[in-house]
Amino acid sequence: MWWDERVSARFRRNLQPTLTYWSVFFSFGLCIAFLGPTLLDLRCQTQSSLSQITWVFFSQQFCLLLGSCLGGVFKRTLAQSLFALFASSLAISLVFAIIPLCHNVVVLAVVMAVAGLAMGCIDTISNMQLVKIYQKDSAVFLQALHFFVGFGALLSPLIADPFLSDTNCILSNSTVNASSNLPHIRKSLVPHHPGNLSHYDLPMKGMVVTRVSYAFWIMALINLPVPIAVFFLLYKERMVPCFNSSSHPLLSADELAMETRPTEKDDLSTAVQRPHAAGGHDDLFSCCQSKNFRGASYTYFAVHITGALVLFMTDGIVGEYSGFVYSYAVEEPLSVVHKVAGYLPSLFWGFITLGRLISIPVSYRMKPATMVLINVVGVLITFLLLLIFSYSVVVLFVGTASLGLFLSSTFPSMLAYTEDILQYKGCATTVLVTGAGIGEMVLQLLVGSIIHDQGSYSFLVCGMIFGGLAFTFYAFLLFFHRMYPKPSSDMDDASPDKPAVMDDTGQYQR
Repeated sequence: MWWDERVSARFRRNLQPTLTYWSVFFSFGLCIAFLGPTLLDLRCQTQSSLSQITWVFFSQQFCLLLGSCLGGVFKRTLAQSLFALFASSLAISLVFAIIPLCHNVVVLAVVMAVAGLAMGCIDTISNMQLVKIYQKDSAVFLQALHFFVGFGALLSPLIADPFLSDTNCILSNSTVNASSNLPHIRKSLVPHHPGNLSHYDLPMKGMVVTRVSYAFWIMALINLPVPIAVFFLLYKERMVPCFNSSSHPLLSADELAMETRPTEKDDLSTAVQRPHAAGGHDDLFSCCQSKNFRGASYTYFAVHITGALVLFMTDGIVGEYSGFVYSYAVEEPLSVVHKVAGYLPSLFWGFITLGRLISIPVSYRMKPATMVLINVVGVLITFLLLLIFSYSVVVLFVGTASLGLFLSSTFPSMLAYTEDILQYKGCATTVLVTGAGIGEMVLQLLVGSIIHDQGSYSFLVCGMIFGGLAFTFYAFLLFFHRMYPKPSSDMDDASPDKPAVMDDTGQYQR
């Protein structure tokens, strides 16, 4: 095996919870990518205008951000975390089942807001729990976790595609003229930027003809095993009230390294830094309480802030590039035909998923800090080449694939690196997840406004600027890492730059 026996044994001890968190992140990916291709059919279903229906994007993304901030509330015990994941994954299945019944755009926006809250909780809790389980070994498992997001994000549009309307799904006198614009409109739908399609005139009244409901019901069924898996983990851990007297836990709480209560020294074979696990991973609001700042050095805050700013930029690039690369390609000077340009977002997300798959074995051999450095430098160089060869369609396609690869592993690598620096005592997971969510929403809004005023070329200029800022903030993070106080000798020997060592019995040496 490409990893050593120590990590392999640790994975076997935590097999069921690890697979459960990976499957829950598949739900996250399934829910995050379906809205774009199905939005025109949902517009017909709700008989709303394009500008009205695209606000559904905003309701989902805003509540996703809110859910990410609140997700840490449920981390205090293992039971709270698992019950929150069970409720969130079940809510996603229910949302898929309910969407076909929403014939009013406001009701649809509310339903998608519920989905956003569930997705935000999944994002924060799953990252937190994997970090708690594996700590110094978490990088490879975080890479796998985020691969499942990409896999779900690729699968949901494929499920929806056979059921999408080829012509306008509201039959009226203007249907023929409106249908000629349909492929372009579908590829131009941009999350978080509801006003960018208001100049298209599509009918709002008439007979609705759409089969997209079947796609949502299929996705609801595909997602249903996920809450069942979480419930089974709850059952094995004897946390289901009706069954807690008859079953035996799959693993002890210490072996899972998920509980946050203080634990005494014992001879369990789990590889966990207990003092560290008890000290951090609060929700965003708890992190901001003054009691958490007592005795903290300025580098403590600097690591949190610079780490969040790196992801603010890189996740913002993911959002703005996937949202606007089609619109950029079909405009001057490239003037790519609509059908060919439509492959660009799929190419981008496909290489993000491929990059996350490749990063699973790579992250075991390479330090997270090195991976992030390669990523931000690669993004910067790619945008530079796209600017230099801005008239080349071939370079655009190659650059799109390259950006997907470089951006794919940035988030999990940054999370593993920042948690290592803080020795698992800060609020890195919550702060980084929140910063990434804000960046994805804010930068896409910003770029949409700039493109509207300055033209399509500003799309690449903005990407170059954001890439440069990401590199700058990462340089500051490396500087603050050097300044951050090293762990004292009475704590675990592991440091941000030194992997934890285990003896022959499978225990950490203290």
